Amino acid sequence: MSFGKQMRLRREELHLSRAALAEELGVSPSAISNYENGVSSPKEEVLLRLFDALEIDPNYLYRDSFRSGSFVCSRAEQDLIEKCRSLSPLERETVGSLVSALCTMHARQDGAGAPRRIPLYHSIEAAGYAAPVPGEDFDYIVDRGDVPPGAEFAVRIRDDSLEPVLHGGSVAYLNHDPLHAGDVGIFCVGGDMLCKQYYRDPLGVSYLFSLGRDRSGADIVCGPESGKRFICFGHVILDHRVPLPGIGL
Repeated sequence: MSFGKQMRLRREELHLSRAALAEELGVSPSAISNYENGVSSPKEEVLLRLFDALEIDPNYLYRDSFRSGSFVCSRAEQDLIEKCRSLSPLERETVGSLVSALCTMHARQDGAGAPRRIPLYHSIEAAGYAAPVPGEDFDYIVDRGDVPPGAEFAVRIRDDSLEPVLHGGSVAYLNHDPLHAGDVGIFCVGGDMLCKQYYRDPLGVSYLFSLGRDRSGADIVCGPESGKRFICFGHVILDHRVPLPGIGL
């Protein structure tokens, strides 16, 4: 698991919103989003505050980024270990039996096939909010076999501006997989959340094409000369490949 995903999971374990964590670190909510999505990395002074805010060992966020040959514990896990060591042999045996029973119970629950849930954002814009509100900005949907296996979240398409690729009223499923030429994603450009088709030419210039070619005037060019930059918030999972405009790939 990447640094960003470890960071997001730990933040959610502590029930911290991106806005709350950003305030503790002295950065913007969008910076937290960038860290979690791998767009950028925190500076050293921010990183040190991050370890304290998330109550973790410095190696915790990097534990899947390298092979250290050792098991990395969070501070809470280390505290439990120290407390367990202070017990008598009989008491430690009791704790071990309890932990084994709990693990067996969870294994049975997992084996029962508890349905998977993913967030469904009510709009493309909501998918970029630093701290979306459940029930207002998104709801959870249950995977009953109709959700793609790799989907991490979904977005409701509210109009027909993405025809013929995505239809108004339909649901688009997304993940955080890297984008390749021709892939469709959700991007933040100049503060606007947009669904576009991605292409990067050999010179390093990126193009964000409108899916409906009757809206080609809304295509975006991002490069040194244009001065425009973008952040990708998700890769749209499609069951077919969309040809690049005028390229046919």
